[in-house]
Amino acid sequence: MSRFLRIVLPALVIVVWLAIASVGGPYFGKISEVSTNDQTSFLPASADATKVQERSSEFRQESGAPAIIVLERDGGMSSSDLSAAKDLATQLGDRDDVEAVSPVIPSEDGDAVEIVATLTTAADTGDAVEAIRADVDDALPSGVSGYVTGPAGFTADLTEAFAGIDGLLLGVALAAVFVILIIVYRSPLLPILVLGTATFALCASILVVWWLAKADIVTVNGQVQGILSILVIGAATDYALLYTARFREALRDHRTGWGATKAALRGSLEPILASGGTVIVGVLCLLLSDLNSNKALGPVAAIGIAFSLLAALSLLPALLLAFRRAAFWPLRPAYGSAHPVLTGPDARGIWARVGRLVAKRSRVVWIVCTVGLLAMGTGLVGLKADGVPQSDLVIGASQARDGQDVLADHFPGGSGSPAQVIGSERDLDALVDAVTGVDGVDGVVAAAKDAPSGTVPVTGDSPSNGAATPTVSRGDVLLEATLTDPADSDAAEQTVRDLRTAVERVDPGAIVGGVTATAVDTNDTGIRDRTLIIPVVLVVILLILMLLLRSVVAPLVLIGSVIVSFAAALGVGALVFDHVFHFPGADPSVPLYSFVFLVALGVDYNIFLMTRVREEALRHGPHEGVLRGLGVTGGVITSAGVVLAATFAALGVIPILFLVQIAFVVAFGVLLDTIVVRSLLVPAIAYDLGRRAWWPSRLSRANHHM
Repeated sequence: MSRFLRIVLPALVIVVWLAIASVGGPYFGKISEVSTNDQTSFLPASADATKVQERSSEFRQESGAPAIIVLERDGGMSSSDLSAAKDLATQLGDRDDVEAVSPVIPSEDGDAVEIVATLTTAADTGDAVEAIRADVDDALPSGVSGYVTGPAGFTADLTEAFAGIDGLLLGVALAAVFVILIIVYRSPLLPILVLGTATFALCASILVVWWLAKADIVTVNGQVQGILSILVIGAATDYALLYTARFREALRDHRTGWGATKAALRGSLEPILASGGTVIVGVLCLLLSDLNSNKALGPVAAIGIAFSLLAALSLLPALLLAFRRAAFWPLRPAYGSAHPVLTGPDARGIWARVGRLVAKRSRVVWIVCTVGLLAMGTGLVGLKADGVPQSDLVIGASQARDGQDVLADHFPGGSGSPAQVIGSERDLDALVDAVTGVDGVDGVVAAAKDAPSGTVPVTGDSPSNGAATPTVSRGDVLLEATLTDPADSDAAEQTVRDLRTAVERVDPGAIVGGVTATAVDTNDTGIRDRTLIIPVVLVVILLILMLLLRSVVAPLVLIGSVIVSFAAALGVGALVFDHVFHFPGADPSVPLYSFVFLVALGVDYNIFLMTRVREEALRHGPHEGVLRGLGVTGGVITSAGVVLAATFAALGVIPILFLVQIAFVVAFGVLLDTIVVRSLLVPAIAYDLGRRAWWPSRLSRANHHM
């Protein structure tokens, strides 16, 4: 290739990526414009809660989420307190973002009052609740406590908790990775080039995801947004480190940067593409999910990994070609300098010592590692991953949670968040009897468009007071059942399950929705997804490994190792969540996401290791190949593992229970996989098996190096 093209080609690559980053960069702050944290939007179309949500506008005026204002005074509300509450209700009714306001409802004990302010459909829930809370604070008489809770309040608290996901999360992740790279490479320039590559990949990913979400092709919420940022930074850095290690090796053997670049690409292309492809296929298995939130993460994460691969194999080689040996200053690899001795008595360093341990005690090493990992996995016995109350999603202060506790002290716990039943109008009386006969139901009304309050009573001497009657649509009516327990409690969820059983006996076509039913359907669907997707991911990745390594035995070993590693990470996570942090439980998606990331990323490191072991084994034989592969990849894979663990740990700065749990399990699991599984367990098993590890390929039949 001419000298002109050798200069122009990398320069063109850098310019193209600069253009992509300049366009995609501004979308960092805009991704929240196309994201939603409405739980119902993530349910499958077949869920009863979704069907009720879609049909609810047929029975009542379309409106936004209800905000429940509860005011409390110990010792009883005075007449002036009640007057202030009425003035507050009037003030809220004058707001443009409020559709309707209920009368002031006093509690039976006289210590509290309740006001329900229903937002408009156009209102931004977070902004509206913030403004309502300010109005409540200004209107409170001395000695009265006020809270804004209910569906709108919880959504606002959740939105506020996700507020740091654009800047804080990314800043913490990048800072942690930068410090680690400085310590590992002791070069001021190389970390900038690597992090620049990862950041440009993230810019391109967010640009594509934003437009896909804008076109309603994918659904994005706060957790998907956060995981995308962490995944791209971590994966792009990992792939960049692998290429950088190959490039530094090649600089010792090639005088020119161009020659070193070609050699580095030849050596790293297959393992990087295989590793990235494995992760892409793994996350795309989430498309099998019935939950739209899980389904959305699949293509979004795949897009992120694809751009990570593209940046690591195009932008980074161009940057390193431009800087050549200066990128590693002050520890520049000189042309013709000796490569580190990897095996034998002259080998030095930690990986040489690990290699000698593996060679001398391979069977003992892998048995001890396996027993230790299985012991950690016993913590799975105490894992509670069947869902958590909405009030526990936000870690730390939550006015909505505090308000719900106060509401439950003075009113039926489900006030403002009723269970909704759609059933046949001809079975109205029987449906009402069935609903009121369920333990945990405090009262029931029917939706009515022509009623001032939007509902009419259907018990006692009614169904109608005055001219208002229940609205009938397609032969159905909508009943609203106020529950005695808080809408996100286990007791309320059991009440909803009992409601479904009761109304089905009367009307087999009746469906139950509402806030509590949404949580029930979300958790049930999440458990179903977990049961289906985990085995599919295992089978798919196993087939990929068999094709890549041209072996059956080695892939089975690798899959087995990451399963044991995952069980250990989740088991330790369960113990920490229960006995250290005292978390109330976990979402069903926590084990699923942890599994997909740990298995896909854990196989990543095993691919890095075993492709190099196979390469060395073809030259030096299977036993020597294991030791040489371990020695040459040990440093870079450990560095990559520490970097990936640090990036996932950064998720913990967002005070959302789901993300904190994912951060711990994945970060701990990656470190476990890097330090124990890839450094000791897999090399020891491969060394113990020898040629048998590569059955049925040619390598399994070779009696000496080829």
